[in-house]
Amino acid sequence: MRASRRRLLAGGLAALGARAVPARSAVAPIPLRRGISLWPWFSLTTEYPAPRIDYAWPPFQADRPVPTRADLMRLTAVGFDFARLPLDPGPFVAFTGTRRAELLGNLSAAIDAVLAAGLRVVLNVQANAATHHYTPEAFYGTDRAPLFPAYRDLIAELARLCARKGVDRVALEPVNEPPQACGALSWNRVQERLLTAARTAAPALTLVATGSCGSLVAGLTALDPAPLARFAPLLYTFHFYEPYLFSHQGATWLIEEPFYRWLNAVPWPGTRARMPETLKAVSARMEADRSVAQAEKARDRAEIEAKLREYGDAEPGPAFLTAAMDPVATWADLYGIPRRNVLMGEFGALRTDARYTAARPIDRAAYLRDVRLTAERAGFGWSFWNLFDGLGLMDKAHAVDPALLPALGLKIEP
Repeated sequence: MRASRRRLLAGGLAALGARAVPARSAVAPIPLRRGISLWPWFSLTTEYPAPRIDYAWPPFQADRPVPTRADLMRLTAVGFDFARLPLDPGPFVAFTGTRRAELLGNLSAAIDAVLAAGLRVVLNVQANAATHHYTPEAFYGTDRAPLFPAYRDLIAELARLCARKGVDRVALEPVNEPPQACGALSWNRVQERLLTAARTAAPALTLVATGSCGSLVAGLTALDPAPLARFAPLLYTFHFYEPYLFSHQGATWLIEEPFYRWLNAVPWPGTRARMPETLKAVSARMEADRSVAQAEKARDRAEIEAKLREYGDAEPGPAFLTAAMDPVATWADLYGIPRRNVLMGEFGALRTDARYTAARPIDRAAYLRDVRLTAERAGFGWSFWNLFDGLGLMDKAHAVDPALLPALGLKIEP
């Protein structure tokens, strides 16, 4: 199915070639080459259950991992040049008065801390799909969504804050992974209204645009950037986790595809010869879990067997990644967008630790190296997901995974 989608995409891009309008601009965005996301600094909230629509105070969970000044300095020392700072907009809309001012003050101080470490900042607004009220759909599902006016006003306020920090050092990404279908006109309307609000508030600030359907490659390549040229300086971003069978093995939150929770030992690169070994590891994990009914396990196992056959037959490796990312380069060239103005805003893979028994460390490092090199060879900047959590560079004790530094082309710490 992925291969068919790539063929359709390639055909669509070719058809567009005759009528594409270059989206060039003389105004250059800030340069971003090697970044890392700092989730969950301004994420992981505590909201009250329905029918209440408010948050506890303070709204961000006290035990969430937060980077220290030393952590930020280490990121600069190993070779990162920017940090992507995800922000849950819910509390910033829910609170008013002195509490909202305090939240904005905390955010301002965090941006200052990142800048002081020598890193540029991309402030990335990420509505939380796990909450019951302040959801992506309620904020920006359409330009008539119930919370859209409040969200648009917040984007304008954040743009002013970012501009005060220095338009040569800070950028604003108004939406993370839009939920609309690939190529949806509703997303185009939403994005243009948000970019208009941000640009009106901050005329010289670098803004970050994206495609719909979760910022996938197919979402960006379905986007016509010509109408957005007036919002320059502008970067374009996409997220890359292909193949998901490798990068998301062991993911427990993919409840619509529950078979992911059992996956482990999926290899990188993938070969047919290694699939029996992977299936044996999956079976062992299933047998060890007594909380799930046998019928449910049987259903998941049948799907896993089919997915592993597909994975082994594809023999994914560097060439697979190049083919999956090539449409972005084709799209950028078609519209006259310098490739340095395209950002692979997220990529990563679950690591092995007490909570996630997923990819083997050597395979995870090899996959991250191959994705990073694919983006760099295409001329794109990148941002690794994440500093903490199951995909993170650091564990909860703030210890850096030493295998990831060379995989990301960074300096090894002494």
